[in-house]
Amino acid sequence: MGKIFLYIFLIVLLLYPSDVFASKEAGSSASLIQEVQESSIDEYVEKSVKRMVIQIVLEKYNAPLSSEVDGFMNACTNYNLDCYLLPSIAGLESSFGKFTYPESHNPFGWGGGHIMFESWEDGFMTVAKGLSERYVARGADTIETIGPIYAASPTWAQRVRYFHNEFERVEREKTNYFRELTLTK
Repeated sequence: MGKIFLYIFLIVLLLYPSDVFASKEAGSSASLIQEVQESSIDEYVEKSVKRMVIQIVLEKYNAPLSSEVDGFMNACTNYNLDCYLLPSIAGLESSFGKFTYPESHNPFGWGGGHIMFESWEDGFMTVAKGLSERYVARGADTIETIGPIYAASPTWAQRVRYFHNEFERVEREKTNYFRELTLTK
């Protein structure tokens, strides 16, 4: 019973916190129902929590990419990547989109930062595909194994890991908060 309450509470809470997220979802309740039906409730809640965590961390840094959380989520889902990997790389390479070549939509330093993408989501999808095919598929499936291939800096991985740890810390905090709520009911 407590677990069901937690899931319902999380779904309601996660649909409300961001004006950006709410406006993108307005009028699409049929697709929301379909998304829940197509995936298990556990998977839906996990993605919702990750979406919320990414939003919280990006807003903390006043990041230009804070309105692009769905793009991050789509890219990680489409290419089966850790949902915190792309935002963590963007955190290091461009301070979450603050420092990019104008209109490049390249917060990852991809191609030395000189590659131009049509949109943020195009950049997310291209980099996610590249990471999936050229790194993960060849065995570089952690930040530490991606680092020496991705960047010349020997400290790249530990600096990306810093941001990744921050996303995970916020996720633990929110998960513990929701657990405590359900245990006190």
